[in-house]
Amino acid sequence: MTPLGKARLPDFPGLRYLIGPGLVWMALAQGSGELVWWPYIVTKYGLGFLFLLIPACLLQLPLNFEIGRYTVMTGEGLFRGFLRMNRTFGLILYVLFILSFLWFGAFASAGGTAIAELTQFPPGWSAKGRTLFWGEFSILVFFSGLLFAKVVYRLIEWVMKIVAIGTLIGMVIACMHPDVVKVWLDVFKGLFIPSPLARPWDPADAEKLLTAITFAGLGGFWTTFYSYWIKEKKVGMAAHGTQLLGLRAGAKSLSLGGGQVPDMDSHLIENADRWSYYVIVDSLVGIIGNLITTVLTCLLAYALLHPKGILPDGYQLAVVQAEFFEASWGVVGRVLFLFVAGAFLADTWLATADSVARIHVDVLSVIWKKAENLGPQKLYYTMITLLTLITGITMLFDQPGRLILLSALIGFVGTVTYTGGLVFLNHRFLKDQMLEDIRPGNGSLIALCVAWAAYGALMVIYLKVKFF
Repeated sequence: MTPLGKARLPDFPGLRYLIGPGLVWMALAQGSGELVWWPYIVTKYGLGFLFLLIPACLLQLPLNFEIGRYTVMTGEGLFRGFLRMNRTFGLILYVLFILSFLWFGAFASAGGTAIAELTQFPPGWSAKGRTLFWGEFSILVFFSGLLFAKVVYRLIEWVMKIVAIGTLIGMVIACMHPDVVKVWLDVFKGLFIPSPLARPWDPADAEKLLTAITFAGLGGFWTTFYSYWIKEKKVGMAAHGTQLLGLRAGAKSLSLGGGQVPDMDSHLIENADRWSYYVIVDSLVGIIGNLITTVLTCLLAYALLHPKGILPDGYQLAVVQAEFFEASWGVVGRVLFLFVAGAFLADTWLATADSVARIHVDVLSVIWKKAENLGPQKLYYTMITLLTLITGITMLFDQPGRLILLSALIGFVGTVTYTGGLVFLNHRFLKDQMLEDIRPGNGSLIALCVAWAAYGALMVIYLKVKFF
């Protein structure tokens, strides 16, 4: 184990300045569960599985809190913490991470299904051809944005805030339609009371249900991104480091920073409590916001899609949900939804590419000596370019839904692994190096262990359903 240094914990500047990573979290989470898998499950099986939604979302809170706590109290990214705790464990987790994110171009192609339907361009092409065209085009647009943005995190936060808030408002308005209002009470009851399945269970849907549950929040390795958004926001001890990507000029001298824990000062305990309070509030912004939006899309799916049996799937993954808005606003509503859904799912690629590149920079800076000579910014742009090429190719392999499922399943193995790692990282390694008055408590340890056990149980259930 490598010891951490000591530095003063910065004063808490207030929630107004700091809230942001939670909204990015919310917007990124919206790109899978809300528009894809929960509508699919509710449309096909009615309200039978809806009671799992709230527990699935709240299960994310202990993970988010512990991930955020590590960065707030050390100023460094989570993967660097795992490598610091145990190099072998960190490298195993990194390999799983790499495998999980070979396929995230599928989110761009999922968004492409909506834009292809909206534009019917290129003319004469099949739905698959148009989907792939717009998926590749959106990747190119966002890739250009990442290359030329002066401060990349500000671009990410700005785009994702608009997506998160705009989508929530649009869904609320759509839910005012009379046909939707009629089923409000039924859906509310379904959130707390298990209902009979509308049709017999199809074992082929095991992956979709698993993905719906684990993607109710971010799920998989996506949840670890929260650490890097907090770091770029310069929250807590991260204020002692430098943003990975600031102004382009002179960037070769930038340092990743971090690797320190709070030293004693007169306001340490009060300050530490405020930072912990911030992590909880910011996490809940993402989790509760995501939960509300998911409930709204389930409400719309149950009212408008379930009676017709129209399932979002294949190269129509984000097309049939246009029924939500068409029912309220006619053709204008359909056009609006398809445009929003296309940007909504494609921006998942933007935030994911940025975060994956950051994690690669973080890990490679530790395990690869040449990375130090390259400098973090040059390494970042190299990784962004490689990720653009890789995801642009892998999205051609299969339908977006299947590729998202594949990524989710690999990420789910990672979730069980890194959740266990968090138990030891924060409640043994970090705890041993921090002052007694601000060490992690037993309450957060119990909550994290409950989440770990729940994800482990879900994995066992999935394997049993899928293979036995």
